[in-house]
Amino acid sequence: MAKKNILLLYITEVSGHHSASLAIEKALNLVSDKVNILNLNAFRYTTPISEKITNRIYTTVIRRTPKIWDMVYDNQKVKKNIERLKGAIDKLNSPKLKKLFGEFKPDIVVCTQAYPCGMVSAYKKRFNADIPLVGVLTDYVPHAYWVYDNVDYYICPNENVGRRLTQQGVAPQRIRTLGIPHDPSFSDPVQTAQVLERMNLEKDKPTILIMGGGQGLGPIKTITRSFEKLPFGIQEIIVTGTNKKLFRSLKKSAKKSKHRVILLGYVHNVNELMSVADLVVTKPGGITTSEALAKQLPMLIIKPIPGQEANNTTFLTGEQAAVKVDRPASIHRIVEDLFTDSGKLESLRQSCARIAKPQAAVDIARFILEIAA
Repeated sequence: MAKKNILLLYITEVSGHHSASLAIEKALNLVSDKVNILNLNAFRYTTPISEKITNRIYTTVIRRTPKIWDMVYDNQKVKKNIERLKGAIDKLNSPKLKKLFGEFKPDIVVCTQAYPCGMVSAYKKRFNADIPLVGVLTDYVPHAYWVYDNVDYYICPNENVGRRLTQQGVAPQRIRTLGIPHDPSFSDPVQTAQVLERMNLEKDKPTILIMGGGQGLGPIKTITRSFEKLPFGIQEIIVTGTNKKLFRSLKKSAKKSKHRVILLGYVHNVNELMSVADLVVTKPGGITTSEALAKQLPMLIIKPIPGQEANNTTFLTGEQAAVKVDRPASIHRIVEDLFTDSGKLESLRQSCARIAKPQAAVDIARFILEIAA
C-alpha cells in the first residue's frame, strides 16, 4: 500500500491552530505508518512579510483595543469587503500553491484555520482541482469566514457547531462532529506523584494552574495578587508562554508570596501540569479548553478575547464546565468558595467529563485517512 501524502495547513507559529495541526500530525503517525505529512504555515509560505505585519497588528489590537476586534470578528459587512481583497490575494497565491501541490502531490489537505481553508478552496475552483479539503474548527462557535463551497468536510467540536454551519449553508453530509484536536498524550495516564515530587509540590494542598495562552496574555499579575488574600495556602503553577516581561515581573513577586509558586515560560508538558492541578485559570482558547475538558479539570475563565474566546466562554459556562471571572482582582473569593464547598468543584469536573472528547485527534486522523484512501 502506497503512503498517503497529507498536507496540514495552519497560520501563526504560537497559536492554537498550530497546536491543532501538530496534534493531528501526531495522531496520524500513531494510527498509520503509511503517511507522508507536510505541516505548513500557509501564511508564511505564501506571504511571509504580510504574516509578520498581520500578526503584529492582531496582537496589538487584542492587547490594547479588543473592542475593535469585537467589531470585526464575524461581521458580515466586513466579511464582504474582505472577500474582494481576498480574491485578489488568492490569485497572487495561486502560483505558489500550484508549485506546492505539484511537488508534494497531496492526497488530502487539512486546514486548522479559516484563511488557508479559503485559499485552498479558491485554488480548487480556479484550477478545477479534485483534492479533498477538510476544515477543522478549533473553537466552539463557527464564524462566517469558515464557509466555502469547495470544502469537502468540516470537522466540528460538537453538534451545536454543526447546526450553526448548516444554518450558514453547509450541507449536513459535509459535517462531522469529532471534537477539537489536542495532543493524544492527554489520554495517557500520568504518574502524578512523580510529577509533584519533581516540581516540589505537596500532594494534599490545592494546586491552581494559571495560563495566559502561548503569549502569556491576561491579568495574571492581578490574579496572583488576589490569591494573596486567600485564607488558606495554595500552590500556584504559572505558565507565562513567550511573555518574557511577565515572567521577569512574576519572578520578583513570587519571592514575596505566601504561597508556593512554580513559574514556567513556554512549556511542552501541559498534560502533566493539568494532571496535578485541581483548577485551571485560563483564557478560553479552543485547544486549551479541550485539553482541560479531557483532563476533567474545572476552569476559571479570565478576560476572554471578544469573538472566538467570548463565544467559547458562553459555551463552556452554559455547559457548567467553567466559571467566568468578571473581576480578576476578586478571583480569590471564587477560589475560596470552590475549595470550601468541594461539591461545586466536583460538579464542574462532572460537566467537563460529560462534554469532553479526549480521543478527538485520533478520531480525526482516522477520518482523514478514510477520506484520503
